[in-house]
Amino acid sequence: MPLLKKKAFPLLEPPKDLDPNELVYQVRFTKEIFRDYQIYLNRINLYRQRIWTCKVSGKGNLTYEEALVSEKHATKKVPEIPKELMAMALCTIQFSMLSLKDLADKIAIKLQETLFIGAVLHGNRKKSGLCPCKILKVLEEGTVKTKYEVAWLDRNKKVIETAIVNRNDLIWKKSPFSRNSLKPFIRKSTYRSFPWVLHDKLAEKYQISRDPPQDLEGKVFIQDGIVYNKRKKDAMDVEESGKLKKKKVEGEEAEATGKNNQQKEEPIKYPIDDLLVQPGTDDPVFKARPLPSRDFKVPMDCVGDLLMVWDFCSSYCKLLHLLPFSLEDFENAICHKGSNVTLIVETHSSLLRLLKHDKDEYFSAVQKRTRALKITLTNWTEYLCDFIEIINIGDFSTNITTIKRGHYGLLDAQVKLGILRELVNQVLGTDIVREKLAEYVEERQVLFATKRGEALEEGRKKREKEQLKAKSVSNGVMNGHSADIIGNNQHLYANGNHIGQNGQVAKKKGEVFSARPNNPSKRSESSHSIIKSKETGKKKNMNAESQAENAMDVTKKEALILLRDEKNTAAKRSSKEQRREYFEREIEKRILHTNTLGKDRDYNRYWWFKRDGRMFVESSDSKQWGYYCCKEEIDLLMGSLNPKGERERALQKQVERFYSRICMELQKRSKDLANRIALEEAVQRRSTRVRALPRENPANAFLNYVNKWKED
Repeated sequence: MPLLKKKAFPLLEPPKDLDPNELVYQVRFTKEIFRDYQIYLNRINLYRQRIWTCKVSGKGNLTYEEALVSEKHATKKVPEIPKELMAMALCTIQFSMLSLKDLADKIAIKLQETLFIGAVLHGNRKKSGLCPCKILKVLEEGTVKTKYEVAWLDRNKKVIETAIVNRNDLIWKKSPFSRNSLKPFIRKSTYRSFPWVLHDKLAEKYQISRDPPQDLEGKVFIQDGIVYNKRKKDAMDVEESGKLKKKKVEGEEAEATGKNNQQKEEPIKYPIDDLLVQPGTDDPVFKARPLPSRDFKVPMDCVGDLLMVWDFCSSYCKLLHLLPFSLEDFENAICHKGSNVTLIVETHSSLLRLLKHDKDEYFSAVQKRTRALKITLTNWTEYLCDFIEIINIGDFSTNITTIKRGHYGLLDAQVKLGILRELVNQVLGTDIVREKLAEYVEERQVLFATKRGEALEEGRKKREKEQLKAKSVSNGVMNGHSADIIGNNQHLYANGNHIGQNGQVAKKKGEVFSARPNNPSKRSESSHSIIKSKETGKKKNMNAESQAENAMDVTKKEALILLRDEKNTAAKRSSKEQRREYFEREIEKRILHTNTLGKDRDYNRYWWFKRDGRMFVESSDSKQWGYYCCKEEIDLLMGSLNPKGERERALQKQVERFYSRICMELQKRSKDLANRIALEEAVQRRSTRVRALPRENPANAFLNYVNKWKED
């Protein structure tokens, strides 16, 4: 039973007045039954939190279900201690105050000192030295003088002879029970630690006392058959008196005692399991999910094989030396009753050729039958019959005679796709394909590492640019303040010059007027001073104008720099997008396998193959298939997904990620379909009196397939 905060968590018992026909909610892994949905949801959310601990292994930070699985695996690793030693080991555990590590070491030492019947160890044989042996019987009881009847074993662990040896002649080359193997045994056997206390049934079975020893008096106490620490008892007494209030995990003990109605309901944290999602007042109006089309030409139970074989041949076309073909052409070729359809012949030949090059079981079988070296249009059925005989599947073996007679086209589509499926499975196990997959894995890792490195380098440059920009802004602010101060001072200085000039002129004029009748010599001095002041004013005005022109030049340069930076950023942005597209293309070229887009509420799987464009829908039991073939259906599907559910949220993200590409492929497909329909109508309208050759029917385009990548 998983632990919550190092304590056992009791499960709820089913309601006593439960009606057999009553609809209830049940937890799958604990079998707890709830009538109220909110209580059930709170318990599910509690089980999904990573607060649980595996009781056997001690692993923490697990969900309840993960802790159950961990306990199941750890229980298998618990060592089987012989019955003769079980009582001794349990007595050592009972009421021990040692740590888990020290207690496991103590038990391991005791078990190593005690020998038991059936133990396999090493003994000192007089002629051969140390040899493996097995204890058959204990002859005398004691500590050192005990003698044992042993059987000497050879390398194959078969008995050579028997002998009687002393205890001193027997040694363990390796300890039979290690510390790590005994830890789960201790946890499994006890229900508490410090002191370690055995389960009542286990103690009763091996007649081990359940009363605490004298040295633990005052440290532990027993209440309702359960051992508690004295400190915990004092804490419980203080809590009952109201002096101490302990914090409790919301919902865990209250649910167990049926007090959930008194607590406040916690808001649901989405996403949750899709089947648990209930309609809410804040939900948007979801669109009705469109029904997928199911007009396949092959039987419904063969659609999965059809897609698998076609996707493999399209993904590894270069390795197979097989020119890619459309899914519709492949489906039409499978349903065609002709025996030597080029598309089918080339598909089988490329797969059989790769099996032949692998030099495995199929290669040796072909060599024994002295077949022709090359697989051609005339002998490909012989190679195919050899393959069917090797795999020896009854459903296919009955069709060998039909294939040998040259009537492969008369086989059912189910048989054809089954043979191709087995061919693909055999090809996937060849060394050639495995080496190619390993090469793809390495190349993808290099691409991912390069992409990550470029992203880190770009981030570093961006941070450095922002730091430089911040420094330049701060410097610009300081320079701007100083420039403003200088400009204002120059303005004031120029005004002061004008004021000084005017004052001097006024003053000089007054002097001239007052001295005009009396002192004619001062008139010439005043005129000279006026001329000098005008010249100095003109020079200062010229300096101010040159500084203004320089400021204008600086602003023009800054504007040009900004324009150049904008052009560079635009170029970098385009190059960044081109680089991202390059990485996506290169990674897609090295495809390992096609993954689903996701699952919906009912576990239906959604597939998208970029070479076809359609979005395929597979039912949860893989018995029903369908597809969406237009943008409107994809939009309706997106509008019907509820992001409150885990599966539908993940599916919605994946569809949004590939939405533009899906729509582009669907539009391209719809245009091709419209052109094909127009061609078919043109063929039907052509008059019989016209002697010109009619156009070929696009529905029979698969008959014109030519493998241009075929090996010579």
